[in-house]
Amino acid sequence: MAKSRIKLSVVLAVFNEETNLKECLESVQEISDQIVIVDGGSTDKTLSIARSFDSKIIETDNPPIFHINKQKALDAASGEWILQLDADERVSKELASEIMKIVNGDEEAIDNHLVEPKKYELLVRHLKLLEARDGIVGKDGPIVAFYMPRKNYFLGKFLKYGGAYPDGTVRLVRRGKAHFALKDVHDQMIIDGGVSVLSHDLVHMADPTFSRYLKRSDRYTSLQAQEWFDNFKKIKVSKGTFAPGIGLFSIVKWVFVEPTKTFLLLYFRHKGFKDGFAGLVWAIYSGLHLRTSFVKYWEMRKSS
Repeated sequence: MAKSRIKLSVVLAVFNEETNLKECLESVQEISDQIVIVDGGSTDKTLSIARSFDSKIIETDNPPIFHINKQKALDAASGEWILQLDADERVSKELASEIMKIVNGDEEAIDNHLVEPKKYELLVRHLKLLEARDGIVGKDGPIVAFYMPRKNYFLGKFLKYGGAYPDGTVRLVRRGKAHFALKDVHDQMIIDGGVSVLSHDLVHMADPTFSRYLKRSDRYTSLQAQEWFDNFKKIKVSKGTFAPGIGLFSIVKWVFVEPTKTFLLLYFRHKGFKDGFAGLVWAIYSGLHLRTSFVKYWEMRKSS
């Protein structure tokens, strides 16, 4: 039964997540006052699992940019704070406890929330990379959102190196203070206020099998290719939006140079070799992600 005062809403956008959803919801069952699930037309047991947790369910379609459904979930939440999750993520007991300190804390407690120094330094370095790619997240003012470190499961282990950790991502926000730009595959939340960080890891069971990794990679590379192609069409009208060319220079750059640079960066500079075979595969296929995206994009340009 829902509480009279909803402090924490947990929100998800899902599609055919019967293998993940139960464990995800179990990990937040004790801390959530409300669960909101936007389902994109699942054909498996996702909906029956969602109903077993007394969730508020919104049934809709499954748009190519899945952040559209994430935004619908945010909009439907009633909590003072909102924890946005993916179905393949798990909230540890330590992270749950830390989240509740924020949710139940006053402004002073939130502003003075402490993070272990080494973890803080690691997160800040990672966040600077994200901001270089996506722009500054948040602005001056009271803290209304929190990044949290995320550890990714790949080929039987949690990656610690190769740029895969801490994989900081905004997940906990005050209601009405965050929204998705809905513009690309890397969409980060836009925050209307200050942003801080949490200490404990969000568990991401991203790729327990290599076949799942390849399936997810196929989706992401298709989205990246489509984003480039859409940008190409915009450039024909007004310049200023990035899209690769498809001449010899671009082919060499995106098929050979950029994938190789990515592999070397992740495997050597970011010490992916310390993750053993999983780290090697991660670095190689991270580079191949760019190559595959470009080939799909090249195909779109040729057929347009």
